[in-house]
Parts: sequence; C-alpha cells; structure tokens
Amino acid sequence: MDNFVFQSPTKIIFGRGAEKHVGEEVKLLGKKVLLHYGGGSIKKFGLYDRVVKSLNDAGVDFIELGGVKPNPRLSLVREGIDLCRKNNVDCILAVGGGSVIDSSKAIAIGTIYDGDVWDFYSGKSSVERSLPVGVVLTIPAAGSEASNSSVITNEDGWYKRGLNTDVIRAKFAIMNPELTFTLPPYQTICGAADIIAHVMERYFTNTKDVDFTDRLCEATLKTIIDNVPIVLKNPEDYGARAQIMWASTIAHNGLLNSGRVGDWASHGIEHELSAIYDVAHGAGLAVVFPAWMKYVYKHDVDRFVQFAVRVWNVDMDFEHPECTALEGIRRLEEFFSRIGLPVTLKELGVPDDRLEEMADKATNNDSKTMGNFVKLNREDVLNIYKLAR
Repeated sequence: MDNFVFQSPTKIIFGRGAEKHVGEEVKLLGKKVLLHYGGGSIKKFGLYDRVVKSLNDAGVDFIELGGVKPNPRLSLVREGIDLCRKNNVDCILAVGGGSVIDSSKAIAIGTIYDGDVWDFYSGKSSVERSLPVGVVLTIPAAGSEASNSSVITNEDGWYKRGLNTDVIRAKFAIMNPELTFTLPPYQTICGAADIIAHVMERYFTNTKDVDFTDRLCEATLKTIIDNVPIVLKNPEDYGARAQIMWASTIAHNGLLNSGRVGDWASHGIEHELSAIYDVAHGAGLAVVFPAWMKYVYKHDVDRFVQFAVRVWNVDMDFEHPECTALEGIRRLEEFFSRIGLPVTLKELGVPDDRLEEMADKATNNDSKTMGNFVKLNREDVLNIYKLAR
C-alpha cells in the first residue's frame, strides 16, 4: 500500500426530503447564489419550486442559469462566469447530475480568475481558489458531488478535458434518492456504467497489499450489479435507489483509491468518443472498458481472475486462469447488455471513420501515454478502439 492523504470534506445530507435544507446550507456559503441546472426536468417534477422556496425562506438572493447539456459545454460555463461577475455572485448551487455539477465547478473557479477558465482544463494554469459550490443531486453517476473532478467540453475542436483538484470539492451535497424515481431508464443504466467504471479504474492497479480497498471496490461493484435490475423493474424502490446513490458517491470521493494508483485510461479514451459524437459518457464507458480489459488483461492475469471470481462469482479454472479472467470480462459485457447498454461502437451508433483522430487526440499525437496499469501509446489506444467496434 502506498502513502496517501485522504480528504473528503463534502457534507452529505442524505435521505427523504433532504432538499428542504438547501436554503439554510447555501446561506452558510454566501449572500448571493447562482442557481445552475440543466433542462426542464427539475421544473417538471417540482424540484425547482422546492429549491426556490427553500432559498426564499432562508433569505438567500439568487440568479439562475439553466441549459446545461450532457458533456457540459465551455460556452455555457463562460456565460455563467460573466453572469456571476456582473451580479456579484459569491457561491454556486448545482441542481442536477454530474454535468451540472462539473459546469458549476468550472464557473466557480472561472469567476475569480483573471484569464480564460479553459486554462485550467488545458493544463496552462493551476487552480488556487474557487467560489464555494453546493449540490442538490438528481442523478447518481458521475460522483462529482463529492469528488475533486470536473470535466468540460470545448466546442472549438471538440476537446473534452478533465480537471482534478481538491479546491473544487463541493461544500455540501443534498442527496434524496426519491429525486431519482423519475429518471428515464437510459439515464439510470448510463449512470450505473459510470459508477462501475469509476470503481474499476481504481481496482485495476499495480499497487500491492491493497486487499482492504479491493474488498471495498468489490462490494461497491456488487451493490450496483444487484440493485440496478431492481430499479429498472420498480423505479420507485427507495431502498435500491438509496444504495445506488450512496455507492455512486463512494465510488468517486477518493476512499476507494486510498493507498493505491488507479488507471484512468478508459475514461480518457471514452472522452474522445463523447466529445466528438456527444454520446452519453456511461454508454461510452460500457463500450470502451471491456475492450480495454481484453487488451491489457495479460499484464496481470491474477487481478482479472480475482475480479472474475469475487465480483462475478466465476468458478476458478485452476488449470486455465486466463479462461477465468476472460469469463469475468464476458460477464461484465453480458451485464451491460442485459440492462440495455451498448457494448460495441456499432451498437453505440458511432462509425469507425475517426478512430485515428481520436487516438491522436487522446495521446496528444503520441506525445504522451495513457493509464498506469498498462501505459498506452497512440497505437495501443487505436487498437482498443478497433477492439470496441
């Protein structure tokens, strides 16, 4: 196990009716808030009205900006920054899923920065401070409500890039599983794939003596595997929704990667897919991750065997461990297919005419490698895209 510092400062307010506390929580952060959200679902199902009432009851002044899209756009972030500066906003409230939260984090750091906010995502500048961000979570998937991450898409060239810094962690996250009852099935399953991928990026590591966090990862994976079919049959099963929502946060708040080095190549490879084709991130991960596994599993067959046996209950073939490892990958693909996710680029609706362009972008024209479990160059990334066809 490696040395590590674990910090998860986000206050979690979890359970039925938790959103009624949003006004009092925001009031602790500032006097004027930007209420940031996505499409019309929060208004359609009444959440917007409840949030506004809570803000008004607490005496919190606010302005609002909606319109966040999946794979959140840099142009809207810049619009939010201008709005915050003109109105002297001192905190941001994200009401939505990962895209809204990531956009809110970008607005929070860009508002008090003299340069262009894209500098942070392109690696030209480091984040030193941020406006405080609070969250009312509506989609368990990205884990951004308690993570140190934000991912933004720049329409100029369609680059999707991430930022990781503890400065942008949310101050609080309100999490009511009832708010997920109305999620369309596709959003539910894409969220599940994102959660599973967050865990697997940490699980496949070269770090030794990490069985404790291995077990935590395996428990989180099995929680999603067991509960997603339940909510697909009964969307208002509170117990299953609650477990998925909490597992989503734990998958990406830093606990599962304590003392170990994760991989993250699959996320980077997928980002090029969703940047160019605007596919759902979780759906892209359901395609990319099994392809990555097939490409790299021989690097550490034993770890893939452990994944197969502990997570998927595969019977160990002691004479042919590779068969056990491959069966674990097959069962992951089968699970994705069974809940309705694509597992190939063709099923995702993505043509294969821009694979080389995506490999170039992912590796900055072969000037950098991706991942840690196995370091991948441009040719490796291209081969993974081809495996995913």
